[in-house]
Amino acid sequence: MSQATTALDAGHLTDEAIRSTMTNCTRGEAHRMRVPDWVHGTDPVREVVGWRDPKAPERGWLLVPLGEAVVGLALRATPGKGVRATAMCDLCRTTRSPGEVSLFVAARAGESGRKLNTVGTYACTDLACADNVRVLRATPRLKPDPGLSVSQRQEALRERAATFARKVLSTAD
Repeated sequence: MSQATTALDAGHLTDEAIRSTMTNCTRGEAHRMRVPDWVHGTDPVREVVGWRDPKAPERGWLLVPLGEAVVGLALRATPGKGVRATAMCDLCRTTRSPGEVSLFVAARAGESGRKLNTVGTYACTDLACADNVRVLRATPRLKPDPGLSVSQRQEALRERAATFARKVLSTAD
């Protein structure tokens, strides 16, 4: 798919508009993507939106704001039940219980991705990073980045997700 980002209007967030943001998968893969109903009520220009595909459990999707536009990323979770120890998500910096952080890989966009070059990151297995940064108090299973306000954690999530998206979009090997 195209490396260009797409502007999305949160009020008109359709499946087709979301599919048009996908940068590192084929049109067929984007067409088969299942978009949960709750995604339509989000504003991906302001926050990172992630979900797993219930029909293809190894598949995940991430909408990442880059300026006033959004880039969509197709992710693949590594096989297994996630990291077997307590681990921290690289995106939201939330420490999660064993099995709740997984290694996700994204094919690079363009020719590099067609040559099977990938970029990886450890992320919340459910890709609910945007929800996790809103947690006000740590729980035994979920410990958000300490010492930061919710708005600071949200901004840091956007920055780290944008850095990851730029790596996926990069043509450098």
